[in-house]
Amino acid sequence: MQKQNPSRRVRIAVFPVAGLGTRFLPATKTVPKEMLPIVDKPLIQYAVDEAVEAGCDTLVFITNRYKHAVADYFDKAYELEQKLEKAGKAEQLELIRNVLPPGVRAVFVTQAEALGLGHAVLCAKPVVGNQPFAVLLPDDLIWSRGDGALKQMADHAERTGGSAIAVQDVPREQTKSYGIVATEGFDGQAGRISQIVEKPKPEDAPSNLAVVGRYVLSPRIFELLEKTGQGSGGEIQLTDAIAQLLPLEQVDAFRFHGTRFDCGTHLGLIEATVRYALDHELLSDAARALMQNALNEMGVVEN
Repeated sequence: MQKQNPSRRVRIAVFPVAGLGTRFLPATKTVPKEMLPIVDKPLIQYAVDEAVEAGCDTLVFITNRYKHAVADYFDKAYELEQKLEKAGKAEQLELIRNVLPPGVRAVFVTQAEALGLGHAVLCAKPVVGNQPFAVLLPDDLIWSRGDGALKQMADHAERTGGSAIAVQDVPREQTKSYGIVATEGFDGQAGRISQIVEKPKPEDAPSNLAVVGRYVLSPRIFELLEKTGQGSGGEIQLTDAIAQLLPLEQVDAFRFHGTRFDCGTHLGLIEATVRYALDHELLSDAARALMQNALNEMGVVEN
């Protein structure tokens, strides 16, 4: 297969952030789940940093009319900046000025109705146009010591000229919680998807490769989403449109290097906080000591 033209490198990233986050109530009554912090940054910032690292310079946030915190976070905070500047707090000033690097723009699109992930992605069509694009679900926080998951995927998609969907192995009994793919020629990292099934029973699952919240997609997905009716739960399912894309274009499953934390769950949020604290340049030693002290106080003996 011919190499993709460099001009087709993914430059646009879409972030569906319109969900209500009811699992984390009452915390998310006024604070969107994407703004929940992992150590010193909100979830959305980690996803944005990953997209920027992958080469994206246009970030499209699909939100609802009630959620303003994400837009406020990426907007300029004149009063706060002035106070920090007058106080000589240069480091903090730099932090809030660089939530979006120079040359990167944020676009906010309102999803009028909560009709599912497929509909949220479709809302980005006027901004994306006829270009390949990425979709990142901020709930899925992916930790990596090397290149971020999206950069790995974007590099792969640029080489193949097709789409790429992030996958990870899950226990067979958990397939009912994920989209599951069957592949052809899977080499341990990537392989062409031949089938994708939404939340199959373990006995019906074609594999244990589960789709997680990173996608690099062809713009052709938009015309398929427009034709896709409301499926499971009365929502427009992205999985249904991807299934229709499979016979038309190359769509690869991509097993990224890194660790995914499901921050849409309480335990996943806790696990991510622990991992990022232990990996933090300034806090790791203190965090390790605090955790060990807590375990000792509870009578848990270190192995």
